[in-house]
Amino acid sequence: MADELTEELAATLRDVRAERGFTVNALAERSGVSRAMIAKIERGDAQPTAALLGRLSAVLGLTLSELFARTEKQSQRLARRGDQTVWTDPETGYRRRSVSPAGGPAQLVEVELPPGASVAYPADSYALARHQIYVLGGRLRFREGDVVHELETGDCLELGAPAPGEYQNPGTEMCRYLVVLSARRGQPV
Repeated sequence: MADELTEELAATLRDVRAERGFTVNALAERSGVSRAMIAKIERGDAQPTAALLGRLSAVLGLTLSELFARTEKQSQRLARRGDQTVWTDPETGYRRRSVSPAGGPAQLVEVELPPGASVAYPADSYALARHQIYVLGGRLRFREGDVVHELETGDCLELGAPAPGEYQNPGTEMCRYLVVLSARRGQPV
C-alpha cells in the first residue's frame, strides 16, 4: 500500500507528463527509465529513488524541487517545519526536506545523506536552476562532471555549467547539507 506522499507524487508525475505531451514510451526513451517502472511509479506501486526522480524530472523540464513543490501544492509564504514535505530515498536512505514555501524565487532543500551513500543526477537536472550547496554538518564529496569537490562543515559551493553531479558521503557520520536553487534567466525554480 502506497503512502500519501507516494500517491501524490504518482499523480503529479502523471499530470506533468500529460501536460508536457509525453507518452509513457516517450518518457521512458528520453529518460532511460523503463516503461514498466514509470507505470509502477505513476500507479503508486513503486517508490522511485532520488536518482530516478532526477532523470524523470529533468526530461519533463522540472527541477526536483519544482516536482516536489507541485506535489506539495503549497501557496502560502510560511512553511512551518511540521508542514514541510520530507521524502526518503528507499535505496540510499537520502532524506530530503522541502524547507521553503513553494513557488518562491529560491527553493531551500535540507538533505541528510547517510555514511557511504551517494546519489547521482544527470546534467539535465542542473540545467533548469542555479545550485549552491552549503554543508551544515559532516563531510560531502560532490562530483561535478570530472571535478571533485571535498566539502566540510561550513563550506558552500556554487555549481558551474550543467554537468552530471554526484553527492557522496565519504565520512562515518550523517552529512547534512542545504541545497539552494534559484531561477536561471527565464526559468521557474
